[in-house]
Amino acid sequence: MLGLDLALRRVVARRAAPAVLLCGACLVGASPARAQETVTLDELSVTGEGGPATVRSFGVAAPPNSSSVVIDQPVGQVVTAIGRANTIADRPATSIGSVLINSPGVTVRQGNGARDVIVSIRGNNARSTGVIKNMVVLEDGFIVTQPDGASRFDITDPRAYSRIDVFRGPQSALFGNYATGGAIAFRTRTGREIDGYEYGVDAGSFGYLSNYFTVGGVSGPFEISLFASDVRGNGYQDHSSYDTQTINLLASYTPTPDNRFTLKVINNELHANLAARSSLAQYGINPYQLGCASALNAAPGCTTYNYFVNGAFGRTVAVTATEASLQRNDRRTIVGLRYEHDFDANTTWRTQLGFDERNFDQPFYTTSSTGSYPSWNFLTDLTRRGDLFGLPAVGYVALAYNRIDNHIATYNRAPYNGPSLGGLIGDQSAVQDNLGGRARMELALTDRLTAVAGISAESTRITGRNLAYSYAASGITRTVADTDRQFLNTAPELALVYRASEAWQLRARAATGYTTPAASNLFITPAGLPGNNTQLKTQENLGFDLGTDWTPQPGFTVSLTGFYEFFRNELVSQSPGAGLLAYTFNAPASEHRGIEFGADWAFAPGWRAYAAYGFNDQIYTRYVEQISAGSLTRFFDRAGNTIPGVPAHQLLARIGYDVPTGPLAGLGAFVETVFQDDFYIDNANLLKAPGYAIVNANVHYETVLTGGYAKRLNLYLEVRNLFDTVYVASAQNLANTISGTTGFQNGAGVLATTTGSVYAGAPRTITGGMKLSF
Repeated sequence: MLGLDLALRRVVARRAAPAVLLCGACLVGASPARAQETVTLDELSVTGEGGPATVRSFGVAAPPNSSSVVIDQPVGQVVTAIGRANTIADRPATSIGSVLINSPGVTVRQGNGARDVIVSIRGNNARSTGVIKNMVVLEDGFIVTQPDGASRFDITDPRAYSRIDVFRGPQSALFGNYATGGAIAFRTRTGREIDGYEYGVDAGSFGYLSNYFTVGGVSGPFEISLFASDVRGNGYQDHSSYDTQTINLLASYTPTPDNRFTLKVINNELHANLAARSSLAQYGINPYQLGCASALNAAPGCTTYNYFVNGAFGRTVAVTATEASLQRNDRRTIVGLRYEHDFDANTTWRTQLGFDERNFDQPFYTTSSTGSYPSWNFLTDLTRRGDLFGLPAVGYVALAYNRIDNHIATYNRAPYNGPSLGGLIGDQSAVQDNLGGRARMELALTDRLTAVAGISAESTRITGRNLAYSYAASGITRTVADTDRQFLNTAPELALVYRASEAWQLRARAATGYTTPAASNLFITPAGLPGNNTQLKTQENLGFDLGTDWTPQPGFTVSLTGFYEFFRNELVSQSPGAGLLAYTFNAPASEHRGIEFGADWAFAPGWRAYAAYGFNDQIYTRYVEQISAGSLTRFFDRAGNTIPGVPAHQLLARIGYDVPTGPLAGLGAFVETVFQDDFYIDNANLLKAPGYAIVNANVHYETVLTGGYAKRLNLYLEVRNLFDTVYVASAQNLANTISGTTGFQNGAGVLATTTGSVYAGAPRTITGGMKLSF
């Protein structure tokens, strides 16, 4: 249900007003607060805005009778919690993207590979070309965004999770660097929730097959949950088969009620063949890139890439994705350990250390990248509940340090003979360190009014070197680019939450965020090649939220939020052309504004309707773009133009019925539509990717089994894209160009024939599955 915070606060308010965070000396000197009732979060569908006043930790829930008071969903935040019903438990959850669009303000694009998706909160990552940026991602309280700001959802199998919290708006005061757009906190199912073991299998169109296994339980002071899956498919495009294996472990040891240890392990192996990204014109002719095995006899509309015959310079030959053997071969390994200690019933200290390595071999498009990004992440924090000036309060302070050592080698591709490599064109080594502190205070001014203040300060240093190589008949040219950049950023936050009545809550928030460029941004030039781009600045934003949550009766909740965000030096990525590396530039000033709406209504026994809508309007307010061709250079003022890559309107609407009683109890069905508006894909606003609306239909059944080993059976069948709509699932931004002869800006026709942008969405797919619980 939307409005989880409303329901939870009603429970908490019977015994105590909302707590207030204290920082510094207030944390140490606060007197004990009044006793709080324990609130248990049930498995939910789509829930609350604004954040409840509960104080569970990120990660494993404290065991019964524990006094853990670490923050779960902080007061004043704009948060949507997505549970399992109608998102994971009773449907084929083929990617995390189909789950996250249940949150208002979230858009999803197809990434590079079948399960890879580009997730954006309020449009702040919509221009990314491969990885998740401008948000912090956590899993069970462990940060899975690497210190360079990159996350990927290849490691994420939706079946493992019980709840996903989406924080919208600037969040650097709470999460530090890279949280300009928000944060996503994944929570795996605990051993208590599983209490046994489960086996499930999904199978469907285009060779899709998913086998998964879950085991979990509690024994004395030990609690464990283990999830493992093997997912594979042939893909709906030429050369798009894949297979990926995921292991996700969450274990805890509680030797005493005041001491808890948590172990987190994630490992994901991915092999994916990549289809070619087409131009918009090619998409219109051959959206699924079929019949493209060979450039010599390719079907109309097939995308080809020009490879140097010798892999370095000179004569080129056209190859298709199949001939080039475009691939991704990635491994991601994360290991984290956390210790929690309750000094007393009102004070909890946590310390955690995580290791995260991203290892990749990616021979795709016109270059091939191979490398390893090992990183470390350390966090220690203290949370105390108490009184400040006689008012109930909760205080939070934290110290965080993380470091990444990256090395990446980039090669030209060579034609034929599998994923052949040509000459080395880039060799990059870099180290990035982030060191910062955070403090937060929540203060219950009255029984109905809560004030929130928070701040973070963080120092970032990036040192590195990039060696760029170019080839000609006369020899090899080497160019060296060094960087030693230091950034110091701060992010304050203020919020007010007013409980007008049992049915109404009003909230206002002003918050800031910051995102430093990563080493990979500093060494890719506007030509899409390794080189010097080290002048990039920190992206900063100041955002204002004003919202309300309304629950007039049980089973009916509505949430509405308006936001206005001012960006300075926004980091924008775009493609300079077919198969080239995406480069990043700073737009000096821009504005993002919009509306987010969510509603959940159980309007009759067994019936439920749900809607998540987002309106997003983003414009440049100060940005002059320089474009060169040959000996000519021209400048274009983009002020007032729409920032490309961001659809103005996004909607998920669903209606369903589950038989509540009788012999058919457990049988249910729903139908939903996903709508996305069209959007510009260039800074000059000359060319748009078309919008779409698709319809999905689902039927599911759950029953309790008796007289055998199995306890429960789940069955489901789903048709996605019921009407077989052809639509654009991903369109990378394209760089505008000028004529090398006249200096005039090239028109929409040139952009429409520029390849390397579009992936079509999946046609009609039918997938069914079952799960047995023992």
